Amino acid sequence: MLRKLLFDLDNTLLDFDKAERLALTKALSALSLEPTDHMLDRYNKINLAQWKLLEKGELDREAVKKRRFLLLFEEFGIDREAEEAARLYEGFLGEGHYFMDYAEELLQKLSGEYQIYIVTNGTAHVQKGRIASAGIRDYVEDVFISEEIGANKPSKEYFDRCFERIPDFDRNEAVVIGDSLTSDILGGINAGVRTIWFHKKESQNETEIIPDYEITDLRELPDLLKKL
Repeated sequence: MLRKLLFDLDNTLLDFDKAERLALTKALSALSLEPTDHMLDRYNKINLAQWKLLEKGELDREAVKKRRFLLLFEEFGIDREAEEAARLYEGFLGEGHYFMDYAEELLQKLSGEYQIYIVTNGTAHVQKGRIASAGIRDYVEDVFISEEIGANKPSKEYFDRCFERIPDFDRNEAVVIGDSLTSDILGGINAGVRTIWFHKKESQNETEIIPDYEITDLRELPDLLKKL
């Protein structure tokens, strides 16, 4: 019987893309730079690439924070300090929140039926600020942030450390739910837990990572969970 839901945070429950764009706009403006759409789009792609390297163990968290701005400023010929940009950006990113469509209603519904946990690779102080702003703590048993856990998704080590902190944990009673194939779904596979890939309808799986189930709308989740 399914009892425990391990939810990713960014772009699963909270709209990270929207929060990122707003925080980056504020940070660049604070540096007297014009945040054009092209610059914002390039940052998004550069940032994603750095987090993929972290998932593979090729970069650490501090390197990701600095390198994304180093690469962005180099590409646009900008003379600014990457460390200062990173500091401003993270400060703005930790302010406020934006739920994914139907996510808040979903948490309200599921929290009365399942034990919910958050599994995220985000930076601790940023994620804590967003979670507090969103009131997510009211619906979950615990929050596992990789920076505090000491390992990153998709490593088995990360999930093993999470499982050690979950009372009466049984892999057969758990499922990982997230938007990232290389972080959430591969992580669940590495940990021996069932997986549900949440993605946009137009998204295609071009990897060899195969989730157990897929949804394209969070409103599909309650009925799916009842079948597991």
